[in-house]
Amino acid sequence: MIEFGVDTTSEGIGVVTPRGRLNMVSARRLKDLLAELVDGGTTRIVVDMGETTFLDSSGLGALIAGLKSARQAGGDLRVARPTPAVHSVFEMTNLDRVLRARDTVEGAFDA
Repeated sequence: MIEFGVDTTSEGIGVVTPRGRLNMVSARRLKDLLAELVDGGTTRIVVDMGETTFLDSSGLGALIAGLKSARQAGGDLRVARPTPAVHSVFEMTNLDRVLRARDTVEGAFDA
């Protein structure tokens, strides 16, 4: 089971927090949430992975889809606070080069 927290900072940055296993079952919901944010005009998005216990290829696909739509709308998607399990998946797939992890949600869009 997974829950998603969705917030917007005072700077207009959308923050999505998947809590639990981000897998084939839950990836569709993440993809939809990211698309809703972009469609609503929030093009700078941080996915806070600090409470994500598992990530599979479906979850990666949802993140990449969100990244693509955010960039096409003139924004970006950043990943913050990945757990060791999530970080190892990023490294194994070389997506750590595309989705460079940030240490904090608050600093994800700092220069």
